[in-house]
This record gives sequence, structure tokens and C-alpha cells, in this order.
Amino acid sequence: MKASGAEAARRLAAERGAARPGFLLYGPDAMLVSLARQAVVAALLGPDGEAEMRLDRLAAQDLRREPGALGDAMRARGFFAGDRVVLLEGAGDPVAEPVLAALAAHAPGDATLVVAAGQLAAKSPLRRGFESHPKAAAIALYPDPPAPAEIAGRLAAAGLAGASPDARDRLLALGAELDAGAFEQFLRSLALYCHGQTDPVALEDVEAVAPGGGEGDLDDLLDAVAEGEAAAIGPRLKRLAARGTAPVTLAIAASRHFRALHAAASSPDSAEAALARQRPPVFGPRRARLAAQARRLGQPGAEKALVLLTDTDLALRSSRPLPGMALVERALIRIAMLAGR
Repeated sequence: MKASGAEAARRLAAERGAARPGFLLYGPDAMLVSLARQAVVAALLGPDGEAEMRLDRLAAQDLRREPGALGDAMRARGFFAGDRVVLLEGAGDPVAEPVLAALAAHAPGDATLVVAAGQLAAKSPLRRGFESHPKAAAIALYPDPPAPAEIAGRLAAAGLAGASPDARDRLLALGAELDAGAFEQFLRSLALYCHGQTDPVALEDVEAVAPGGGEGDLDDLLDAVAEGEAAAIGPRLKRLAARGTAPVTLAIAASRHFRALHAAASSPDSAEAALARQRPPVFGPRRARLAAQARRLGQPGAEKALVLLTDTDLALRSSRPLPGMALVERALIRIAMLAGR
């Protein structure tokens, strides 16, 4: 049979009654294949499988030297009771013949075969062999954003009680922004952060561990500017400069912030709706705060802010020796004075 997606791989591996002799996991993203392979092996063996030596690993090059090694490994018997898995990594069509031979010879009591491969064409012998097998599964893994059901399943597997609507939307946005490895690491961090929590994951929990969360000082600075707090700009700029933030980086971040406020202030429906349409969208209390900033500054004020920031950015990129941080500070104070009127 054939299927697609990491969630399908987990679900099929967890179907204990199906007694599938083998799984082929393939796709262009090596990290995505690796994560799916880990999930399938964990579902087949449980948490102690590798410690109990019920997992055997083989590399594809081993089969080129000894084609019968895979069948021998699948028929071997371990010291511990329980299911066994033979994992073949780095597979491809050059080893299709010994792999499919071992799959065809699978008998009750043999280890389950898990094959991890790269991208395989539709006419690939290895892929077609697994797809046409009556019980084995060929699972395609492509770098698509995780679906809501997949994220919900991952949260449940981590022992978390679901997520609030805002947190769920933010998780979906992060799934679209991050690659598979980074999103997996983020979910692990979220599970640790919320360990023991009985309430659903809140937006604040997600933001606390989301990548880029360390940019809070920069957000605080831009909020102070947009809310007319000119006196707070100097100390926050010094803190960012001490951390090595470059003036050009500050100018780019400020331009992005005020472009968002300009779009919100110019929206024909509402500032909140415009912020929700952004990519990535803005959620929860953060959206309410930015909407208030957009209304406070208005469309003309946001346009003046963007003109100031564009002039500053051009000056910073010129060949003239200019005090970059002083130029940024002057522009931000002038924008704060606009917002404070």
C-alpha cells in the first residue's frame, strides 16, 4: 500500500493488528525522513526497544557487499522477548533486489523491516515493490506544513491537553515557517515547558519557547517607539547595542514593524483584520497591541515614520563614515514624538 505524511507513518506503525512486514519511508528532505523513521521505530518497539537490543541497524552499502545480510538480520532471534525491527538506512534502487527479496521472504516471527530512503521516482523498483506488496507500506514524506490533525496528535503524544484556538493558529503558522527539524525541536521544548500542565497550551506558552523569542528586547524597543515613549528608547538601544545588534538590523526591523502598522492603519475593514492577514499572521494580545499602535499613529503618521526610516537606512548604507547607532536613535525618537502627539 502507499500513503503520505509523517502522521500516516505513525498511525500505520501503531496498528498492532495489521502485522505489516515492512515500511518504506522516502522523500527529498532527509530530516523529515529521519524524524518519521524515529517515530515508526518507536511505535513498533516502544520506549525500551533499542535498550533491549530489539533494533538492528544496517547501512545500504552493507547489502552491496553481502546481499543476504538483510534476510539474516530479519530472521535472527534476540535475547529479549518482544517485537524486533531491522532498520536499513540510506537505501535506494541499487539495493532494491535484496531488499524486496527479504521482504518477500518475511515469515511470522521475523523482524519488521523499516527502510529509509531519499527521493524515489514513481517508477522506482524499490518504491513499486513496497506499494504493490499486500501488507507492506510505502510512505512518501514531503516538506509540507503539518496539518492541524498532525499537530494535535503530536501534542497529545507529548501528554499535553490540546491547545487554545490562538495557540493552535500560532502552531500552524510556525509549522509553515520552520523546517521539519526546527519544528520538531520547538515541539519538544514546548512539551518540556508545559510539563505537568493540565490546561490546554496557551498562546503565551507557545510564544515563550518559539524561535525568535529572544528578540523581546527589540520588540520592546519598537513598541516604545510606536507608543510615543521617547524616554525609553535610549536605554533599550544601549542594551541592544551591547548585545551586538547592528544599526542596519535595527533599521530593517523598525521598517518592517511600521510597514505592518501602515497596512493596519490603511485597512478598509479593521486594523485587527489586516494584522491577521499578514504572513506570518499576528495573534492574541500582540495583535491587539499592534492594532492600538496603528490607530494611535494613523496612516499619515505611519507614512512619515517609513520615510524617516528609509532615509536612515540609505544613510547607513552609504560609504560616508556616520555614527550609525546615533542616526537610528534620532529617527526612532522623532517617530516616537509623532506617536506621542
